[in-house]
Amino acid sequence: MYKDNKILVVIPARGGSKGIPRKNIRLLGGKPLIAHTIEMGKASKYVDDILVSTDDNEIKFIAEKFGAETVKRDGKLAEDSIPLDPVIFDATIQKENEMNERYDVVITVQPTSPLLKTKTLDLAIKTLLNPINENNQKEALSDHINENNQKCDEENMEGSEYYDTIISVVDDRHLSWGYDEENKKYFPLYKERVNRQYLPKAYKETGSIFATKREFVTENSRLGENIGLIEISKQESIDIDNYEDWWVAERILKKKKILIKSDASHEIGTGHIYRGLSIASKLVNHEVVFLLDEAQPLGIEIVSHNNYPYITHNSAKGKGKEADDKSKEEIIEKIVEYDPDIIINDILNTNSKYTKTLRDKGFFIVNFEDVGGGVKYAHMVFDALYEHKIPLKNLYSGHKYYILKDEFYYQSFKEIREDVDKVLLTFGGTDPNNLTEKVLESILESDYKNKIEVILGLGYANKKEIQEKYKENERIEIYENVKNMSEHMHSADLIFTSAGRTMYEIASLGVPCICLCQNERELSHIFGNAEHGFINLGLGCEVSKDEIIETFENTIKDYQLRCEMNRRMGEVDLKHGFDNIKRLIKNEYKNWKEERR
Repeated sequence: MYKDNKILVVIPARGGSKGIPRKNIRLLGGKPLIAHTIEMGKASKYVDDILVSTDDNEIKFIAEKFGAETVKRDGKLAEDSIPLDPVIFDATIQKENEMNERYDVVITVQPTSPLLKTKTLDLAIKTLLNPINENNQKEALSDHINENNQKCDEENMEGSEYYDTIISVVDDRHLSWGYDEENKKYFPLYKERVNRQYLPKAYKETGSIFATKREFVTENSRLGENIGLIEISKQESIDIDNYEDWWVAERILKKKKILIKSDASHEIGTGHIYRGLSIASKLVNHEVVFLLDEAQPLGIEIVSHNNYPYITHNSAKGKGKEADDKSKEEIIEKIVEYDPDIIINDILNTNSKYTKTLRDKGFFIVNFEDVGGGVKYAHMVFDALYEHKIPLKNLYSGHKYYILKDEFYYQSFKEIREDVDKVLLTFGGTDPNNLTEKVLESILESDYKNKIEVILGLGYANKKEIQEKYKENERIEIYENVKNMSEHMHSADLIFTSAGRTMYEIASLGVPCICLCQNERELSHIFGNAEHGFINLGLGCEVSKDEIIETFENTIKDYQLRCEMNRRMGEVDLKHGFDNIKRLIKNEYKNWKEERR
């Protein structure tokens, strides 16, 4: 009941469906199609009764199993040619006669709309039973509804005019054409050719919701005089009429909400964020959102530039323990508010309290490159860089769990040329030790006289200085914000890089590489070694220019060495890392869900 109005939801479900035989009781997402609509209606805080009108005993049985009442529909009302008006009227009259009471609102909800949300049904009820306000009610009726955007401000709805009927619609703007039968000509139904979003709104009924006040429900109509529209999302508007619709609905029902907690800064680099983006790009069947620290704008810049949705939290960095604890609480509050199915943490050092709290709240947790106390509370931990000495049941380490960026899947494997014509320098997103300039100066002092490419990361601190310093040198080309990194790498004959994630990208292409580690942590990244085709010089800040020059000159002169480096890289499978991770997560998540039932 809402504002003393007794509300009935009628679900018409006949047994003689043609497009998909017996569709109302076939399993969609593990339960009968009609069950989705029944459960959606039962979850409403305003609906008093849910009634299924059917001519089919099996539908009757299943509807009652899921908590709906049923009325028998006469065979004549189940024929293909019969519209819904007399069906809904018949069901309403039967129910009212049975209870000897009259409803105030009758809502038709189709069983073929399994993705309709309870909050949308509730919004339709409130919109119907609240006064129309010129400033915000009509605005709400034309506002796209989705999980994060529903408008219905009751307190400000003042006025005396009400809607008699509310119908759900979907925005159906297109460059449409008509046909003139008399002149046998096609003609445009628009004034000018513009992008879809600039066309005037055009609405199509979805059939999902048809809510009307009881006095307008008759044998021949359910329409009042004053009609209101509620625009719903494309997803909620899906009406299952054929097998293609069924397939789409099945995929959407399987869709998971995934939250990725990660950041990027000059201190921590950009690798965590870029891995998150690589994961997000492969989860096209799921809803992904990033949770980012407001105090680390580099991460926000990268994610927004790639057009992924994100939410932010306040940072307590450098403000003391009390502020830090408050910040962690806010992060957890943001996660709880979004309510994801899976949380992915790519933050290197997870806090045990943070991870345990999330687990205790019932979230499934996957961590990447985690060397913090939260490892033992995560359901799964994947670490391509570190080989952990202490074995844990939930830990998967090694290169077979590395996730390549999309562009590296489509590059061919490098064929080694006898001469080295191009050397590439790329030391990650921030290069905190400025190894770029150290190696560049070493190369310029060597015997090498050919082309040098330098790629600067988003967080590189000395961009202007290095560009100004070498702008007169025609051998050197400096790039930043590179989007086609695989092209630059593949065209190089030798690469200098740090011992981070870039190693895996280079190995996937087979380009000979010399590594210099940025810090002590990178020294533990065991992938960058001779076994996998790399020359690793150790901690970059301790390597002398003479050592860099000697190693560089020996490598460019030794064609057989470079061929062997290429061969060893080719023995490493780096193109199935995401598949390996996805398979493991899918199995573990399924087991976890079954244990919780």
